[in-house]
Amino acid sequence: MPRRISRALQTLSVLALTLTISGCIGTGGIAPQGKALEANSLATDEAIQSAAQDAHWPTARWWQAYGDSQLNRWIDLAVQGSPSMAMAAARVRQAKSMAGVAESAESLQINGESTLKRHNWPTDQFYGPGELANTTTWDNNAALGFSYALDLWGRESNATERAVDMAHMSAAEARLAQLELQNNIVRAYIELSLHYAQRDIVEATLKQQEQILDLAQKRLNGGIGTHFEVSQAQAPLPETHRQIDALDEEIALSRNQLAALAGKGPGEGAQLQRPTLSLAAPLKLPSSLPAQLLGQRPDVVASRWQVAAQARGIDVAHAGFYPNVDLVGSLGYMATGGGALEFLTGKKLNYSVGPAISLPIFDGGRLRSELGEASAGFDIAVAKYNQTLVNALKNISDQLIRRESMDKQQAFAAESVAMAQKTYDIAMIAYQRGLTDYLNVLNAQTLLFKQQQVQQQVQAARLSAHAELVTALGGGLGAGDDVPKDSQTVAPKTPMLLK
Repeated sequence: MPRRISRALQTLSVLALTLTISGCIGTGGIAPQGKALEANSLATDEAIQSAAQDAHWPTARWWQAYGDSQLNRWIDLAVQGSPSMAMAAARVRQAKSMAGVAESAESLQINGESTLKRHNWPTDQFYGPGELANTTTWDNNAALGFSYALDLWGRESNATERAVDMAHMSAAEARLAQLELQNNIVRAYIELSLHYAQRDIVEATLKQQEQILDLAQKRLNGGIGTHFEVSQAQAPLPETHRQIDALDEEIALSRNQLAALAGKGPGEGAQLQRPTLSLAAPLKLPSSLPAQLLGQRPDVVASRWQVAAQARGIDVAHAGFYPNVDLVGSLGYMATGGGALEFLTGKKLNYSVGPAISLPIFDGGRLRSELGEASAGFDIAVAKYNQTLVNALKNISDQLIRRESMDKQQAFAAESVAMAQKTYDIAMIAYQRGLTDYLNVLNAQTLLFKQQQVQQQVQAARLSAHAELVTALGGGLGAGDDVPKDSQTVAPKTPMLLK
C-alpha cells in the first residue's frame, strides 16, 4: 500500500475515533422549552382596534406638539448632557468592543517572543552539556507562534454572533434610556406648568377674598354690616397665603428636578420661565399595531435581541461537546553559543506546523451543565420578551383609554367651571345688594376655586396622557431597521450526534 494512502487512512481513523469518543458525552435531552409569542396572536381590545385606522407613528421630536420652545431646548440639552445618556452610550461602546473581542478569536493569532540571556552551563556526566560544561555562553532565541481556530462546529462564529446581538441589545437599551429621559422631562415640565396654573387660581382667590373683606368693612362702616361678617372675610386669608407659598416651593422643586434630569445644576433650573404648553391636534395612531410594535418600542426590540443572543449561546454550548481542532505552528531562530545575535542567522532556523486537537472525554457533567445554563437563559429571555410584549400592549391600551377619558373630562371640567363662575357672580351681586349673607358668597367662591383646580388637573393629565401614549408607541425613535429576524429568535435544535 502506498505510504500516502496509509497516512490518509490513519488520519481518517483518528478522526473517526475522535468523533466516537466525543459522542460518548451526550446532552441528556437538555433543551430549551420557551417559545416567543406572536404579536398578532394576542387579542386586542376595542381601544386598540379603533385606533388602528391611521398609519402614523410619532415623530422623533414628538414633544414639539406642545408648542413650547423652552421645552424643546431643554430636552436637547438633556439628551446631550444627561449622565444617564452618557452611561447608555458608554454601554453601547462597551458592548461593541466585547463583540470585537469575540470576533478576534476567529482570526489568525500571531505572537512574537524573544529572549536574550547569558547561561552558565554545569557539568553533568550523564546528560551533558558536554563541551559547554563549565562555560558561560549566550543562549538566545526568537520565535513567531501562530494559531488558527478551524471552528468546525461553529463555536467561535456563534460566540461572535452572540456578542453582536448583545451589542444590538445595548443600542436598543440606549434608545430606551433616551425615551425615558424625554418622557421624564415632559412630565416634570407639565407638573411645573400645573403649579403655575394653580398659583394663578390661588392668587385670584386671594384677590377676591381681599375684595370681599374690603366690601365687608365698608358695609360695617355704613352701618349695614356686622363685625362677624368682617371676621368671616378675614379668616381664609392666612390659609390662602400659605397655599401660595407652598406652590412657590413646588415650582422651585420642579425646576431643580428638570435641572437634574438635564445634568445641570440648580442655578440652570432657576432660569426656567413659565411653561406655555398647549396641545391642539390629537395623536394619530398606526395601523397593524401589534406587529409594527415589534420594531418601534425599544424595550421590545431589546428583549428580542436578548432572545437572539441566548439562542446563539445554546449553539456555543453545543459546540463544546465536539472535538476542538486548531491549526498551530511556529517559526523561530535559536542558538547556544557564539555572539549575542548569532541566533538570527539563517542556519539557526526552526519551524513547526500541525493540527492541535482537544476532545472532551469525561468532564464531571460540566458540558451538560453549561448547556443547561444556556437553555435556561434562553427560556428566561423568551419569558421576559413575552412579558414585555404583553405589558406593551396593555400600556398602549391603557393610554388610549386614558386619552379618550381625558378628552371627555376636559369638556365636563370646563362646563363645571362655567357654572361655578356663574353661581359665584350671582352670589356676589346679591351680597353687594344686601340680598344674601357672606356665607353664600364664601360657598360659591370655594366651589369655583375647587372646579378651577380640577380643570387644571384634568388639563395636566391630558397633556401627560399624550406623552405617555407617545412613549408607549416607542417615541418615534424608529428602531424598525434594528430588529432581529424571526429565524434568529428560534432556539437551535440539538444535533443528532449529541442526542
